[in-house]
Amino acid sequence: MNAYSWAQYLFYLAVLLGASWPLGHFMARVYQGRPCGLDRALKPVEGVLYRLCGVDSRREMDWKTYAVAVVGFNAAGLLAVYAIQRLQGVLPLNPAGLSGVDPLVAFNTAVSFATNTNWQAYGGESTMSHFTQMTALTVQNFVSAATGMAVMAALIRGLARRETDRLGNFWQDLTRSVLYVLLPLSVVLTLALMWQGVPQTFEGSATAKLMDPATYDNPVVDEAGKPVLDDAGKPRTEPATLTEQALALGPVASQVAIKQLGTNGGGFYNVNSAHPYENPTPLTNLLEMLAILLIPAGLCHTFGVMVGDRRQGIAVLAAMTVLFAAFAFLTIQAESGPNPLLAGTGVEHVPSLEGKEVRFGAAGSALWAAATTAASNGSVNAMHDSFTPLGGMWPMLLMQLGEVVYGGVGSGLYGMLIFAVVAVFVAGLMVGRTPEYLGKKIEPFETKMAALVILIPPFLCLMGTALAAVMGPPDALSNPGPHGFSQVLYAFSSMGNNNGSAFAGLTATSPFWTVAGAVAMFGSRYWLIVPVLALAGSLARKKRLAEGPGTLPTHGPIFVALLMAVVLVVGALTFVPALALGPIAEHLALFPVK
Repeated sequence: MNAYSWAQYLFYLAVLLGASWPLGHFMARVYQGRPCGLDRALKPVEGVLYRLCGVDSRREMDWKTYAVAVVGFNAAGLLAVYAIQRLQGVLPLNPAGLSGVDPLVAFNTAVSFATNTNWQAYGGESTMSHFTQMTALTVQNFVSAATGMAVMAALIRGLARRETDRLGNFWQDLTRSVLYVLLPLSVVLTLALMWQGVPQTFEGSATAKLMDPATYDNPVVDEAGKPVLDDAGKPRTEPATLTEQALALGPVASQVAIKQLGTNGGGFYNVNSAHPYENPTPLTNLLEMLAILLIPAGLCHTFGVMVGDRRQGIAVLAAMTVLFAAFAFLTIQAESGPNPLLAGTGVEHVPSLEGKEVRFGAAGSALWAAATTAASNGSVNAMHDSFTPLGGMWPMLLMQLGEVVYGGVGSGLYGMLIFAVVAVFVAGLMVGRTPEYLGKKIEPFETKMAALVILIPPFLCLMGTALAAVMGPPDALSNPGPHGFSQVLYAFSSMGNNNGSAFAGLTATSPFWTVAGAVAMFGSRYWLIVPVLALAGSLARKKRLAEGPGTLPTHGPIFVALLMAVVLVVGALTFVPALALGPIAEHLALFPVK
């Protein structure tokens, strides 16, 4: 790493941590129903929404009712997104005249956006109309993110309250997450992106004349559109010259803003944030990277305020930050050097720039890769498939740790709190004492629910990878051997942890990939949410015990180290064998035995 890389890395961490503190305290006031500064403008709107939907926001729910509301609302959103895609050809705001989306791709996309994964088995600008992008995908970017934040708020209440079965009202938590947090931040970021040149229009495309016309062989077709064959039976072509290029436009800035702030990641364009219209300048690159982790980092402070001990939130934030800083450093370091195979060839040793935009460079691309996989975001500004083997492995491992470093909005924090429950359980076993977290005893039921949350994503990831290796279409991979295995492992690590980023080099539009991917995304979202809410309900019913001489402090450096160790050990024991078959084997192949 050179001085510029170090400066970019440290500046990003400093701004992220500095901005997370006021935002976290603001969000705590939102979820506690205290004045937050936006009440005069937004409180009437909130009340109107409740009346229109017939919601009594004062009526709190137990965990079962809360879970039914979460799953039912998200199921309705999934069906709506699927229907809009299939009917796209007859719906308005379709200047390119795009037809309805293929049924399996539409199903995969509906599950993807409903689960906050935003895995894209399609090219955005060539598949989705403006209407679909706005009313289906962008709306889900808001409500899927708000769902994770609502579940997080319910779990925090379960830890903070005592001898009750009430966890809050899902509809109120959902509405306030969108109205007071996601929407204002999105408006601000949208305006900043528009200022920097990101399009925000209903126009379909603009035409630009090429300064250097391109010559190519154009296939000859008959009146029915079928290829015309020559005497040798090969498709006939004729010389042609391309003098103009159509540049896809649309409401880009507004979708980019919420895709980053909501840790969604679905890009308006096929190449995502590597596209100059989605991410045109170094400033937009910084703003979008900050937006990816800002809310997840801020929610740690929200947690501390809501449980009445700010040190608890700082401890969780410290564990997340140390892990993220280490993995980001390793990723940047791996991409800062040349390919070892070039050693001794006389080629100048420069950072690996294959698959990267030169306006961001190796450090900016590697830092983004770490940020997007640390959160369940999935947007990319470089092709991870072209990273060095270790440069691609560290972001992959960040996902495999469970998307808890910082994780998605809401989902990252409730995932890390589950690891905290496991950490105090392990500590209790070591000292022979009933484990406690924030004064609540961790008993068999809580341990079982925590185990489900931790084990389901690895199961979906590794089982999906195994099935793809045995049953998947062989022509889906662009590269055989260890790198091809890495492509498959990365894909299911992404879908099985609701991340959504792609290694690239993998064709994921076949029936196997669309169906298997949808199952992995659906299971890794809702099979986790229900146990989390069950655990929250169990904790809320417990008494709060006073601290004693044998109580493990959960706000100090010892607990922070224990929490990080549990996260790393679970990830290492689960995924190191698979990583050894992919990126580790590929890295060792760069050093052939002489």
